[in-house]
Amino acid sequence: MRTSPRRPLRPAVAILAAALAWGFAVPAAAADRITGQPFATRSEVYAPHAMAATSQPLATQIALDTMKAGGSALDAAIAANAALGLMEPTGNGIGGDLFAIVWDPKTRKLYGYNGSGRSPKALTLAEFEKRGLTDIPPHGPLPVSVPGTVDAWFALHERFGRRPMRENLAPAIRYAREGFPVSEVIAYYWNLSVPRLSKWPGFTEQFTLDGNTPGERRAPRTGEIWKNPNLADTLSKIAEGGRDAFYKGEIARVIDAYFKANDGFLRYEDLAEHHGEWVEPVSTNYRGYDVWELPPNGQGIAALQILNLLEPYDLKKYGFGSPEHVHLFVEAKKLAFADRAALYADPDFYKTPVEKLISKAYAKERGKGISLDKAARVVAPGIPAQVNEGDTIYLTTADADGMMVSLIQSNYRGMGSGMAPPGLGFIFQDRGEMFVLKKGHPNSYAPGKRPFHTIIPAFVTKDGKPWLSFGVMGGAMQPQGHVQILLNLLDFGMNLQEAGDAPRIQHDGDAEPTGQNTATRDGGEVDLESGFPYETVRALMRKGHSVRFADGPYGGYQAIMVNPHGGYVGASESRKDGQAAGY
Repeated sequence: MRTSPRRPLRPAVAILAAALAWGFAVPAAAADRITGQPFATRSEVYAPHAMAATSQPLATQIALDTMKAGGSALDAAIAANAALGLMEPTGNGIGGDLFAIVWDPKTRKLYGYNGSGRSPKALTLAEFEKRGLTDIPPHGPLPVSVPGTVDAWFALHERFGRRPMRENLAPAIRYAREGFPVSEVIAYYWNLSVPRLSKWPGFTEQFTLDGNTPGERRAPRTGEIWKNPNLADTLSKIAEGGRDAFYKGEIARVIDAYFKANDGFLRYEDLAEHHGEWVEPVSTNYRGYDVWELPPNGQGIAALQILNLLEPYDLKKYGFGSPEHVHLFVEAKKLAFADRAALYADPDFYKTPVEKLISKAYAKERGKGISLDKAARVVAPGIPAQVNEGDTIYLTTADADGMMVSLIQSNYRGMGSGMAPPGLGFIFQDRGEMFVLKKGHPNSYAPGKRPFHTIIPAFVTKDGKPWLSFGVMGGAMQPQGHVQILLNLLDFGMNLQEAGDAPRIQHDGDAEPTGQNTATRDGGEVDLESGFPYETVRALMRKGHSVRFADGPYGGYQAIMVNPHGGYVGASESRKDGQAAGY
């Protein structure tokens, strides 16, 4: 009787054994890859000259085409962002705000831009009180603030651009007129937004298709061709007339008339007076790497606070997915977010003590509140506030000259407020929802004030040289995501793609800058993606954590790292539609 030769183990089995030996958590449905960690969905992307990573493959290709045609990484970022406003209106658009960090190889410095808009001058706290509101509604005219994106494009371009803006906007204009197939995750979120936003004037006419029955309107489905000629016209006017075409020209007049007719408060004067600001990025050092964020009114310094609190612990020894890893991360996050709720606000109205909050000395004192054995139930801010009388897209680009751009842009909640002026092809953000309707709070609503912002770009340098441009979009997940990516890279030895693919943690239930919660709700809830071992879940419960297995979302990650051998390494979020690519 003949016997068959012994077959080798399947790659997945070998990888599973290796992962278990190294202490890594393994998702239930790991891919059959012959290299790397079993939770990795694909390899890192390597390229010798330039790289782009965005949440939509067509936008990534536009960024690469821009750089191939002589544009800088900043030109590429603008071109991709304009395209994403068309292709992913579920997360961004010219009705929203923008923040960016740029590494300039000429000056060998980082530059930050805060492109967030202010609340309408005509809307007061008394108006909300008159309407009997205790929170700003998520949709409609009341949460609308001035959109800062277009101004930010032109300010950044003036300093770092090489191609004319009309050339940067041309691909988005062409796709808006000719159409493109809608991708899967974007189609999913678009479908969720239609029933929520269809009541607001201009939305249905400009962001839905004819349905199966007369009078029915619906979102485009996966693969269906979507066109937005109104947005093409708006972008064409901006391309020819510059930022003033948006803030002081015909577009601004249309916006003014629209809000006057629909119980809104945004006016031509609010648009005409808008300006973003160049800001100095701030940093902390973690394991020898300088991690850079932008100061408030954003939440970036929360990531720096968490890193400072975690640095004393040997996370590498504990291992990824261990009870100690998850527990320490959650406890550090609680402490940082208590400060975030009480102290982060528009610096023109409240001086957040940034230097103290991100100092090692403050972290050492604050860290005394962390127990290795027990989850904190209630957490207070470390500094008392001095009383004074997230959906999103993230993209990053890098060019052959060494310029790197970390850019994040958002309408805030999904497709924003639902307010879509006729003929303009975009939706206004609802970022004003992030204000507090409470006198004396640093983030209290006031006319002409910038709300607390969740969107944050990030950057990492090593010995004064660029190392990593990255971001993780998604509301309060963003600083949590920034920290987890860095732990995965610096403590757990993952590569750039693995760092994004690894199962994620999201803690929820803390006090919020919007005032909905005034303290952590009985310790909050720990949401875990599939892939964490049951032993960890059980140990967390014994420490007093409430553990859930929520659907997410757990953020949207893009990253570009400098390859020490030359060129760049890219990675993109496997949970979304995106792509990292280079040449």
